[in-house]
Amino acid sequence: MAGHSTHTVTNQPPELVGYDLFTADRALTEAVERHTDPALLPEVRSELSGLGRTSGSSQVREWAVQANEQPPRLRTHDRHGHRIDEVDFHPAWHRLLGKGVSAGLTGAWTRPAGHVRRAAAFVVWTQVEAGTCCPLSMTHAAVPALRTDPALAAEWEPRLTSAVYDRDLRPAERKAGALFGMGMTEKQGGSDVRANTTGARPLAEAGTYTLTGHKWFCSAPMSDGFLVLAQAPGGLTCFLVPRVLADGTRNVFLIQRLKDKLGNRSNASAEVEFAGTWARRVGEEGQGVRTIIEMVAATRLDCALGSAGLMRQAVAQAIHHCTYREAFGGRLVDKPLMRNVLADLALESEAATALALRLAAACDDGSEQERALLRLAVPAAKYWITKRCAPVAVEAAECLGGNGYVEESGLPRLVRESPLNSIWEGAGNVQALDVLRALRREPAALDACLTEIGRAHGADHRLDRAVKDLFTELADLENVEGRARRLVERLALVLQGSLLVRHAPPAVADAFCASRLGGDHGASFGTLPGGLDLASVVERARPVS
Repeated sequence: MAGHSTHTVTNQPPELVGYDLFTADRALTEAVERHTDPALLPEVRSELSGLGRTSGSSQVREWAVQANEQPPRLRTHDRHGHRIDEVDFHPAWHRLLGKGVSAGLTGAWTRPAGHVRRAAAFVVWTQVEAGTCCPLSMTHAAVPALRTDPALAAEWEPRLTSAVYDRDLRPAERKAGALFGMGMTEKQGGSDVRANTTGARPLAEAGTYTLTGHKWFCSAPMSDGFLVLAQAPGGLTCFLVPRVLADGTRNVFLIQRLKDKLGNRSNASAEVEFAGTWARRVGEEGQGVRTIIEMVAATRLDCALGSAGLMRQAVAQAIHHCTYREAFGGRLVDKPLMRNVLADLALESEAATALALRLAAACDDGSEQERALLRLAVPAAKYWITKRCAPVAVEAAECLGGNGYVEESGLPRLVRESPLNSIWEGAGNVQALDVLRALRREPAALDACLTEIGRAHGADHRLDRAVKDLFTELADLENVEGRARRLVERLALVLQGSLLVRHAPPAVADAFCASRLGGDHGASFGTLPGGLDLASVVERARPVS
């Protein structure tokens, strides 16, 4: 019947599913090759490709939808009135989290090239379901903080780096794998953790305390243990709070409510009250910030990696759609204006991936020079990459038109997720102030960054000019706080430009330097200058295995 002809579907792209998210990402695969020992590379490629195929499967994609459509629920009491403070998750959440753990996303510290292979896996897995990345990140990042106490590290590190996901609440010593959360923020202090008022009272057993206080944000409250800050007699101190005590009883861990968040809805974030809660000291009294700072640095790098992953998925979806969609007599991807938009987005994505993986490689190296690089480059990268994520996600959704505003496309979830990493682990101003602190106190950090940037000296005149402008900014550190964001942005862009000039195809490096460093760019995406090979930039970013 003629009426049925309206149900014939034409000019709609096929689903971007059933592909390998790792091998389809040229910028990511090349970064892994660049930073991995050639003898180890076949093993790493195989591992990441396996995760890439899993991540691109229709089954995992459906789990991600289910975990977000049915978010966690808090159960404070059982049916008999006993306080239990448990968080119930949809089965899809547990399946996803189990996949992440088994893929080694908490095991960077125990394997060769562990940080690079984990960073690449984190970029891939974030594209599937970013909510599970929170407990995976916290568990990974807890290891360096625990290493300040060798006895604690010996006890907990094998559990945290395990490839086994055990969801049951029971004593950690009876589990093959464990997850960690973190609780630093309090409602009166926010990012100013030194304003924390949670108190810690010493017990008779050396190194043990009881805590009393309220944490405004506690990440992953279903975890087996938590690193928290509290005021001990000797000052602000780091503590390990186990969820279940050694004798099998529940620690006092009162979940007051779960946060109703803009995005990241599959993941539970909670307000937690301590009232005589048993804790073990980590590090020395009064050294809480110094003890936990390595954990913070690791989670900040994960914020950059996570944003790089979100941007990659947004760009992949946009280019895939425009490759198949026809309008005005041809494919959208071939239209000069749309090609400009897609290329601009692809540049942002590749620059983020290149910088984040370079910093992961510095973690593997561990030399004094590379540690100095991380001190300055991590907050700069966290600041800039996470800030670029939201505009990239929104523009990518617009590339799909009305389809991009519909939940089934997956773009709305990316858009809701996109601001998160710029807020978590210290918002933009906190990162900018941290860069200033490093510049003033640790000259080796600036030397390491300039050495890294200097490896591209003479390769592109626009990069060289941008480096000179950066030197001008650095030469005047009087009253610098008001322009700290400007300084950090320039530092991050120059680092990205240096990496792309050395390692990316000429078309990518040329377009990046012309727009981001040469100043030939408008205020929105799709304003790249003429004369660039944008078709090559877009083709490079097209998700084809």
